[in-house]
Amino acid sequence: MSSDPFIIAGTALSSRLFVGSARYPSQQVMLDAMAASEPCMVTMSIRRISLEGYAGSLVDLLGDRYRILPNTAGCVTARDAILTAELAREALGTNWIKLELIGDRDLLYPDVEQLVHAADELVRKGFVVLPYCNEDPVACQKLADVGCAAVMPLGSLIGSGRGIANPAAIELVCNRSPVPVVLDAGIGTASDAVLAMELGCDAVMVDTAIAKAHDPVKMAAAMKAAVAAGRSARLAGRIPKKSFAEPSSPQLGLIAT
Repeated sequence: MSSDPFIIAGTALSSRLFVGSARYPSQQVMLDAMAASEPCMVTMSIRRISLEGYAGSLVDLLGDRYRILPNTAGCVTARDAILTAELAREALGTNWIKLELIGDRDLLYPDVEQLVHAADELVRKGFVVLPYCNEDPVACQKLADVGCAAVMPLGSLIGSGRGIANPAAIELVCNRSPVPVVLDAGIGTASDAVLAMELGCDAVMVDTAIAKAHDPVKMAAAMKAAVAAGRSARLAGRIPKKSFAEPSSPQLGLIAT
C-alpha cells in the first residue's frame, strides 16, 4: 500500500492522473499514450461514443485495461445529465460519473445552479459524482455538501491550454475542500500539472494537452512525471519567498584578503 494513497469514495486509485479518450490522431496513439501515462481513470463521453462492446469499440479497447469514468459532456440541463448518467450505469456497470453540465456553449463554463441540482439527485440515486465545476470555493463547497465524492474545478477554458488562470482561487478551493480536488480543463503542458499539484490539488485531469501534442506519447509520460513531482514538492514544502537575497554559504570564517 502506498504511503500516500489517493482515495475517492473509499476506493484507492492507482495514480493521481486522469486522462481523456478524445482527440487523438489514432486509436493506437491513444493506447500508447495511456500506457505511458498510467492513469488512474480514463474519461469517456457517453453522448459521443457507442456503448456496445463490439470489437474495436472504445469500450472494448479500454474497458479491460483501465477504470472507465463516463462523463455527461454535451449536457445542458440537469434532466439530460441525469438521464445520461443512468444510461452509463446501465451500459457500463459503473455508478461513477463525471458530471458535466454546460451553461455557455462558447466558454463551456458550468451552469452551477443546475450542476448542484443534478449532483444532489445523482447522489440520492447512488452515484459516485465527480462534477466539473468553476474555480469557486463556494460552488465547490455546495457540491461537497450534497455528497459529491470529489470536485473538479477548471484551471482555464476547456481545451485552451492556458494553464491555471487563477492559481489563488485553486489554492483556496484546495485548502477549504472537504473532498479531493482534481484540476480539470486548461492544462497545456507538464509545468501546469506540476503547479496544480503544488497548489494542493489531489490529482489532475488531462485530455487535449496530451492528445494534441506533437508527440502525445512523450507528453503523456511527461504528465505522469509532472503529477508525481508536483505531489512530492507539495508534501516536501517549499521554502518561504523573500524579498532579499540570503547566501547559501556562511559569511563567517572566510579567508582574509
